[in-house]
Amino acid sequence: MKLRPGRSVRTINSQAWSRFSIKKPRKNYVKSLPHTSLLVFNMGVEKPSYDLCMTLNSKQKIRVRSNALEAARQVANKYLEREIPNNYKLKVLTYPHNVIREKKRATGAGADRISQGMSLSFGSPSSVAAILNEGQPVFELRTMGASKEIARHALKRAAAKLSGVYSINTKPIAR
Repeated sequence: MKLRPGRSVRTINSQAWSRFSIKKPRKNYVKSLPHTSLLVFNMGVEKPSYDLCMTLNSKQKIRVRSNALEAARQVANKYLEREIPNNYKLKVLTYPHNVIREKKRATGAGADRISQGMSLSFGSPSSVAAILNEGQPVFELRTMGASKEIARHALKRAAAKLSGVYSINTKPIAR
């Protein structure tokens, strides 16, 4: 089944259903945990000579799926690797814990007689998402001050892949 658009899950209107335990399986709210698309959290090379730190911060409380975070990470990393290879450190600061549940619905001819609609629907786990609070950083990018515009453009490209409104904060790294 196709993935529903991000706008259907981005608003936070109820509590998070994310309890999953390997040690106490009877206490689980979620019986089978969906896998996350986001697997790599640190990219680039760690150097002590970096003098600029930029963060991509959320301007609103929003829920972002793991596949959107992965797409944003890939587009920023690919651009940085092409423009300033081995001269940056990109880190993903959020982890998708929140389990998204969706009610599978039948489509096509006669679906209204087969499907039971959305009455008392709780749904089955379909994907995981990260809940971002207002002002929370999503990505952190460390680089040299000379490549400030390239870093800003990489974070803008990453923000374009995420739903919601984001700001880029810049601060020098004190030594």
